[in-house]
Amino acid sequence: MSYKDSGDKILGLVGGKDNVLNLTHCLTRLRFNLKDNSKADMAGLKALSCVLGVVKNEKDFQVIIGTDVENYYRPISDMLQETTGSKEGKGNLAGRFIETVSGIFTPILPALTAAGMLQALLALLVTLKVVSNTSQTYQILSFMGNTTFYFLPVMLADSAAKKFKCNRYVAVMLGAMLIHPNFVKMVTESIETGVAIRFAGLPVYNASYSSSVIPIILGVWFMSKVEPIADRVSPKAVKFFTKPLITILISGVATLLVLGPIGYIVSTWITDGVKYMDSVAGWLVPTIIGCTLPLLVMTGIHHGLTATGINNRMTIGYDSMIYPGQLASNVAQGAAGFAVAVKAKNSQIKQIAMATSFTAMCGITEPVLFGLTMKVKTNLLATMIGGGVSGFIFGSCGIKNFSGGAPGVLTFPSYIGLDAPMSNFYLAIAGSLVGAVVAFVIAFILYKDPEEEMIEDERPQESKADKVLPEQIMAPVKGNMIPLKEVNDPTFSEGVMGKGAGFVSENGNVFSPVKGKVVNVFPTKHALTLQSENGAEIILHIGIDTVKLNGEFFTAHVKDGQEVKPGELLLDFDKEKIEEKGYDTTVIMVIVNTDEYTEIKETGKAAVPGMAVLKLEK
Repeated sequence: MSYKDSGDKILGLVGGKDNVLNLTHCLTRLRFNLKDNSKADMAGLKALSCVLGVVKNEKDFQVIIGTDVENYYRPISDMLQETTGSKEGKGNLAGRFIETVSGIFTPILPALTAAGMLQALLALLVTLKVVSNTSQTYQILSFMGNTTFYFLPVMLADSAAKKFKCNRYVAVMLGAMLIHPNFVKMVTESIETGVAIRFAGLPVYNASYSSSVIPIILGVWFMSKVEPIADRVSPKAVKFFTKPLITILISGVATLLVLGPIGYIVSTWITDGVKYMDSVAGWLVPTIIGCTLPLLVMTGIHHGLTATGINNRMTIGYDSMIYPGQLASNVAQGAAGFAVAVKAKNSQIKQIAMATSFTAMCGITEPVLFGLTMKVKTNLLATMIGGGVSGFIFGSCGIKNFSGGAPGVLTFPSYIGLDAPMSNFYLAIAGSLVGAVVAFVIAFILYKDPEEEMIEDERPQESKADKVLPEQIMAPVKGNMIPLKEVNDPTFSEGVMGKGAGFVSENGNVFSPVKGKVVNVFPTKHALTLQSENGAEIILHIGIDTVKLNGEFFTAHVKDGQEVKPGELLLDFDKEKIEEKGYDTTVIMVIVNTDEYTEIKETGKAAVPGMAVLKLEK
């Protein structure tokens, strides 16, 4: 299935584009601001093979995809046709603040990572005496690595303009003003001579804005308020000239005289606070972050921490709290996942654990977090303990991160500094290893495969009154049933979406296999999701790639939320015409929440509506 088709399904399952206020993405998630979260079909989204999990909270609706998220974001963004750009999201002040910070910093993280790793590489080459710090090779690598940090206000101006919905190029001009060589020279001379810089008689604060974070964000935010006013007051005939002039003149002066100094002073306060906390209880913050990061990632709050870590490095040259704490947690979570991969007997769980634990150790934790950690509570416990142990070691030893990057084993070189002892690097590795071992051992000892996890009080009793009866799933069509592995679509045949069966329909009528309700009818009418009264989550999918027909030849007889009974007509399709178009018309029925059942058995091969074809046992 193409990214565009998957994006179309995701958009439909969050309520359609009319329900979307805004869409952004981070390294692994699509982040929707929805008008009405209740319109989103969480069960339907979880049933998609490309979706690792779904998180609904007050500030946004998150669909976890994995590191391939950008390939899904692009087509969905194109479908929205930028209509979401003019609408404001909901949520409380703290939630909106975190969402804004995330939206500003996420686009520039690749540039920050590249610059940080270049600096780490340079430090390693100097330490190994491969490059001399007096050579031109050193100087070139040095300015290459410093470029992102020097021009950080310009990069932040661009991403902030997109977030605050104002002209990006005027915002970039505003950011460039703060680091213009003439202004830098004026500040230097003012500091040396003691003579204040003045604009129209008003003093200009002597601040160096290169590598700064907060001043330009405040400046672009203010510009986003000025620009609409400039648009309103500018005569139509000359608006092309006067609107940008008024915008940059007012915003530029306000930033240099007021907002820039405020941002610079706030950054200084944060820096002083970090230094004070570091001197009083340097172990505290890395330990807390090491323990709680999975919970922070689950809610998206960790993006606010990332901005703080970047500010620390920009102002004092290193971060001894945020990134070390994140490294501690990520490596511990990866180790806990690897323990499950080693011990699990369930092949599906083993596969998920093996694939996602490595990416977690490399700094991308969402796949293992939502695919394993939040489902296996013992792994969450192991991660929190192991991360806390590493965080405590980092904090107690004063471990410093000098250049950022995704907190994981691949960015260990970011703990090498030109002026720092190599022991900082060695301790970062050793501390991570200790936490990883602790997390692995705890996870390995406590983990049990799902069928072993029931405690004695919860085990089925022999009494008929207490025994859980199996659920019967009826045939959805009249025809023949085929094994799911014979369906000509690997998403279904490989059991990625769950266990079930395929059916060859005789007449194109599709009936309800259970008593329950319709959760969602896909916009293209080629598929729908049901939930039985006993909790079975079922997806009925008609044909292979029939989503491309855009609903042609399909007729739905039910709607979202409608109660249905076994044998009730759900939809019909013109089997002959669809096959004439070259599409396979196999009807696929999958139990999405397969992992909640100990066994799913086929009870027959002939398909007759009202006749049981699957038995679900808990």
